[in-house]
Formats: sequence, structure tokens, C-alpha cells
Amino acid sequence: MLLGGGWYVTHSGLLRLSERRRCAGIGVQQVREFCDPVACRWVFKAIVYKSPRSRGFVGYGDADPSNVSSVVHGAEMRVAETRAVNRALRKAYGIGLCSVEELGWAPRSNAIEPRAHQKTSSNGNNGYHNGQPRLRDRLCLLIRQHKLDAALVKAYAADYCGTAALRDASRDQVEAFINSLAESAAKDRDALITQLNTYSNPREVNS
Repeated sequence: MLLGGGWYVTHSGLLRLSERRRCAGIGVQQVREFCDPVACRWVFKAIVYKSPRSRGFVGYGDADPSNVSSVVHGAEMRVAETRAVNRALRKAYGIGLCSVEELGWAPRSNAIEPRAHQKTSSNGNNGYHNGQPRLRDRLCLLIRQHKLDAALVKAYAADYCGTAALRDASRDQVEAFINSLAESAAKDRDALITQLNTYSNPREVNS
């Protein structure tokens, strides 16, 4: 992938390469002594075995809110695991290029984007606002990642923003809610679920 005049490899590309080279296996484990769930900091160790008799190629990956894009806040653990696997694969197959997933910002490729990302939204910004994904997309991603009830999240959001319905809230209010939701889900999902369940009253949800 060409980004800002430089070439980067992708996670999917590395996996395809390992399949073509008949990689024997990839092991991943959490480095618990360096992890801090409260701070959303995660460190993983990955080992790539090029053959059944291989001693393995080791790579480490870390992620926390300070070195990942705001788009994936709340998913730092997955980012750290992906980075570890990428680094181990790059070592195993002698690839000197950095991987896209190791960047701490949301990449915008010079290449043609997939058709799913070319759909133009009602305001004509191709699903982006000032170069960033739409808030609705970020909220949907959080709901899927943490398996939340969308209707309850919608009711909670309206209450958080102090509006009758979420659509009446300003962009700044919605963005603040999304950041708060991501932090709550990462720190204590069970407590968040309990809070969301207080909005299970049909009248509140439908508001």
C-alpha cells in the first residue's frame, strides 16, 4: 500500500504470503506483566513457525490509546495482537517494510479504495468528515466490537447529550458520547451493560 509517498505492507498481505510459503503455524500470547487493562494498554508476543521444525521467529506488538488511531479506540488489544503477528511475519520472511497496522493514525491510501468505502453519504463527503470516518460509523463499530444493544445505546446517547433523540444532538455532543462509551466499554463492560439496561423502558428507547 502506498501512503504518503512510502510503501507499507498490510496484515492480510502478510498472511497471504505466509500461506504461499506454507507457514507451519503462528502462536500468540499476551505479555501480562506489561498489560494494563484500565489504561487500555496491551502487549502481545507472536511466534511464526516457517516449518514444523522451525525454532520460530518472535515479534512483539503493543497498543494503547496514545499510539493507535481514534477510529479503533476500545480495540487496542486486537491492534496489539495484529502488530505482534505482523512483526513476527516480517522477521520470518525478511520483509523490511513497516506494516500499515503499526501506524498510529488512520491511513488514507493513494490506491483506489474498496467500493464499500466509495459510497457517498447524504452530505457528499464519502462517509468522512474532515478526513475522519463519520461518527455514526465509529458508533456502529463500538456496538459491534463490544456486542452492545444498539437500541439501548441510542437511548443512552440521547440522555447523555440531553436531547429528546440522538439525531437532535450536535456533532460535538455525539463525539463526546462516543469517546465516553469507548472508555466505559474498555474499562468495565459489565458495568456499562448494567447502565444500558436502565434504558430498557420501551418509552425511553423509542424516544
